[in-house]
Amino acid sequence: MGFSRPEHWSEKLIPSPWTFSTQGSNPSILHCRRILYQLSHKGSPKSSGSGGIRTPTPTAAAAKSLQSCPTLCDPIDGSPPGSPVPGILQGNKMEFSGGKRRKLRLADDQRNACYPHSLQFYLQPPSGNVSLTEFETLAIDRVKLLKTVENLGVSYMKGTEQYQSKLEAELRKLKFSYRESLEDEYEPRRKDHISHFILRLAYCQSEDLRRWFIQQEMDLLRFRFSILPKDKIQSFLKDSHLQFEAISDEEKALREQDIVASSPSLGGAPSGLESVYKIPFAEALDLFRGRKVYLENGFAYVPHKDIVAIVLNEFRTKLSKALALTARSLPAVQSDERLQPLLNHLSHSYTGQDYSTQGNAGKISLDQIDSLSTKCFPPCMRQLHKALRENHHLRHGGRMQYGLFLKGIGLTLEQALQFWKQEFIRGKMDPDKFDKGYSYNIRHSYGKEGKRTDYTPYSCMKIILTNTPGQGDYHGCPFRHSDPELLRQKLQAYKIPPAGISQILDLVKGTHYQVACQKFFEMTHNVDDCGFSLSHPNQFFFESQRILSGGKDIKKDSVQPETPQPKPSVQRSKDPSSTLDSLSSALDMDLEELEELLQ
Repeated sequence: MGFSRPEHWSEKLIPSPWTFSTQGSNPSILHCRRILYQLSHKGSPKSSGSGGIRTPTPTAAAAKSLQSCPTLCDPIDGSPPGSPVPGILQGNKMEFSGGKRRKLRLADDQRNACYPHSLQFYLQPPSGNVSLTEFETLAIDRVKLLKTVENLGVSYMKGTEQYQSKLEAELRKLKFSYRESLEDEYEPRRKDHISHFILRLAYCQSEDLRRWFIQQEMDLLRFRFSILPKDKIQSFLKDSHLQFEAISDEEKALREQDIVASSPSLGGAPSGLESVYKIPFAEALDLFRGRKVYLENGFAYVPHKDIVAIVLNEFRTKLSKALALTARSLPAVQSDERLQPLLNHLSHSYTGQDYSTQGNAGKISLDQIDSLSTKCFPPCMRQLHKALRENHHLRHGGRMQYGLFLKGIGLTLEQALQFWKQEFIRGKMDPDKFDKGYSYNIRHSYGKEGKRTDYTPYSCMKIILTNTPGQGDYHGCPFRHSDPELLRQKLQAYKIPPAGISQILDLVKGTHYQVACQKFFEMTHNVDDCGFSLSHPNQFFFESQRILSGGKDIKKDSVQPETPQPKPSVQRSKDPSSTLDSLSSALDMDLEELEELLQ
């Protein structure tokens, strides 16, 4: 798919979302096209025969045969105005008419020109065809990567050797780009490019989501920039439209003493002064505010060690504006009924182990629940169990959250019916009323009623982001939904030492709720590093069982993070309609829950 040269587009609309339309008779293909050109002109977009958006420029057809990605169309690539051929390909234009070998060699050059670096500012949206399956896969892998970035950023000092090695291992595992020197990097860099724009669509929908997305993307860019070879930095800055030029050796020698004295990062040693960049004063305000840069005649002279702060600030500004534009144009994308459920669920989707399988069903007895609740339950389930024992009743949100958790740790349907009935009868409820009003929902959650969908236990993200508890409710996440003082009292009751309570409260203040729960796990199990990233209450339970049993996992048959089984809402399916079917099933359950509440 070809695009006209960028000067035909409004510059402020470069970070645009896409529109997705069916191509031909294959409904599983999404055709990615830019739609914001029409938004900058009067009148409504004209639809093509396939339901997409027709690019109105006559040069698009000519450019289509000469480019494979929009990053080739660079406003500063030096090509003549109005030319359909990007300047980066001007010298090779005639080789397309050559023999087969020449075409293959040019194709390799073209692929390299699409993504010249292992990192980018994502200034241009991707083009081409993406299947629904690949769309889903790319989105899930990107979410996994950003969540790892978040967890590592809280658990380790950013920039340390341990932080760098663990993040590099995750990038390698998920097959994202990270180093310049690696060969055949086109596919990892393409994956990085497309997945970033997919998550823009999912994370532009609220201020909290935008803030989280920007922070993780900045940390990822910081890591990639830190391992970027020094001889590639100037090229990267130019490709990112950052007009930062390294000064000459003569100019650097002239100002060396002033630059070293004004830059704390150099430690007062001229030997650490490698490259120095001359930057307009207005773009180095953060360094100036901290008195960390040398100024002269309206320019800041920034050492290489400090240039990352300027780069990250530019990236944050551009990405923030891009997300705002994406949010404004999101309705055009959400009109596609295949994508709307996926995008809405992606921001709080769970991508780890599937705990709905019943391989461990029946491995716990009703008599064990009380003792397990104090040793192996996460705080969210611990407070639900305590409230149920004290009040002999839980509201619907609490029953769903706790009931599916018990199902995931091995409670059978018969045990669940007995457990809930016994407890509710203690609260003076008539047995017939329980059978008529509550047993149906228990059977429904086990897939024995309604659409017979086998529902999964709630993940941490689902608990944190959905169904906020109200007065008289006990469900939710204690780290997210409890008052700080009340949380402090709970932690004291759980015998957490004062120093540990302060660490947990600091994590909560920074909105790192899952990491706070992970810290709680480490303190209650007396381990320095639990060795996993906590993302599910059932994961908390099974990891606790593994530690208490001496490292032997006796409670679950296959808890293997290397081969995660995704939830139905994000499962990788050959049938594009399967994702929507699973999401529709979840919606049906929500409707049935609402009917029960209204009874």
